Amino acid sequence: MILNETSYFGKGAIEAIVPEFKNRGFKKAAVITSDDLVELGLAGKVTTLLDAAGIDYELFGKIVPNPTVKNVKDGVEFVKNCKADCIITVGGGSPMDTAKAIAIIITNPEFEDVLSLEGVADTKKPCLPIFAVPTTSGTAAEVTINYVITDEDKNRKFVCVDPHDIPIVAFVDSDMMAKMPASLAAATGMDAMTHAIEGYITKGAWEMTDMMHIKAIEIVGRSLRDSVKGCEKCREDMALAQYIAGMGFSNVGLGLVHAMAHPLSAWYDTPHGVACASLLPTVMKFNKDFTGEKYRDIARVLGVANWDTLSLEDVRNEACLAVDKLSKDVGIPATISELGVKMEDIPKIAQDAFNDVCAPGNPREATLEEIIELYKSLM
Repeated sequence: MILNETSYFGKGAIEAIVPEFKNRGFKKAAVITSDDLVELGLAGKVTTLLDAAGIDYELFGKIVPNPTVKNVKDGVEFVKNCKADCIITVGGGSPMDTAKAIAIIITNPEFEDVLSLEGVADTKKPCLPIFAVPTTSGTAAEVTINYVITDEDKNRKFVCVDPHDIPIVAFVDSDMMAKMPASLAAATGMDAMTHAIEGYITKGAWEMTDMMHIKAIEIVGRSLRDSVKGCEKCREDMALAQYIAGMGFSNVGLGLVHAMAHPLSAWYDTPHGVACASLLPTVMKFNKDFTGEKYRDIARVLGVANWDTLSLEDVRNEACLAVDKLSKDVGIPATISELGVKMEDIPKIAQDAFNDVCAPGNPREATLEEIIELYKSLM
């Protein structure tokens, strides 16, 4: 199992940034975030702490949703020029993924083209130390060894998996997530559910990750609806759930939902959580006959009545329906045409999904033709 060295949870967790920075002997930080988070004042919650402690830092706020190769290269130049000896990244998956790529290249400059990081890169050195401060409850990038970058030249997303990129400290502070609009809370929350369910049924799943994933499914199932409505306690619960899911899937992989979601983000700039959530119920149905008794477990923690006496076929269907209802209740689009997907693009995006690094982890092997039909069924 590969996890953070240290993680802090709960309200005020970011206050541990200063003592962690000083105790580790760092001299200067590069704060990697987005302009939106600067405008919202979330990045300022961190920089205010640094200012009060007299910590030297420079801020790079140019991270875009679905970060690109150019975004990473610009960030590498920024960190080199400011001579930072650590990175503090504030944001959702986009800033954290970009920070990972930047930090890896700083210590492994032979990968400065960025593209060569795709898949399992043979990096030799741990990345520049990263402190990760999530502002959404979904990606779990603060605890995973994965990150995703967009190759704008080829209009595709590629996944990088590297044990050297994991942040050394995570600060999972629910106060940093309190300003999420309902739509973002829904999308990132369903991303966490996707991580938990795909991690639970992936080919690499085993007992230790199973206990993480089933608990994450339970917490998301009971907390997401009210989190979307702004419930403070439920947002704190979702922050924990997405982290637990990340602990698991980072070590065993994902499946076809993520493989099919990545092209939607690359082609149409669809937010990753929305793409996953729109696909999840349909792909669950596609996989159901290849999951043993695991859908019964999912049904149990999602509160399906008579989960223990229903036939295997019926309980699998009920588990899919429970996830579908949750997705609809929090306002996730029911069709991918609502995300801008065009019927004529489906053969090409299906090919990208078929080639995606997440696809082999799916419990049911999918042919290209089956992926095409799955996309079409969601139009």
